[in-house]
Amino acid sequence: VQLQASGGGLVQAGGSLRLSCTVSGRTFGRYDMGWFRQAPGKEREFVGAIRGRDRLTLYGESVKGRFTIVRDNVKNTVYLQMNSLKPEDTAVYYCAASQRLIMSSMASPLSYRDWGQGTLVTVSS
Repeated sequence: VQLQASGGGLVQAGGSLRLSCTVSGRTFGRYDMGWFRQAPGKEREFVGAIRGRDRLTLYGESVKGRFTIVRDNVKNTVYLQMNSLKPEDTAVYYCAASQRLIMSSMASPLSYRDWGQGTLVTVSS
């Protein structure tokens, strides 16, 4: 499966951005979708995920209450709505896809087989 992430850019602290990840194929509804981010010199960090079969969502502690993940199975797209952005949210954001994830594995990048190319989000102070 191919993933295409978009929507990154430069925003001031306190602002909002919405990232999109569009997935090729006709079985998007079966995919569990994750968002991760990686800042320079840091390890890849779990942002959030949404499961395909029940739309269960899970968020990383650093973004809880500020970021929301939704999916549109008609458009084969998953969205990451980011509000109240902080300079520490600056990173390259990646979307990833997998199937049949259990809740305990949704936050691990090792659980995802397919990855998008990443989109850069820069939050200025």
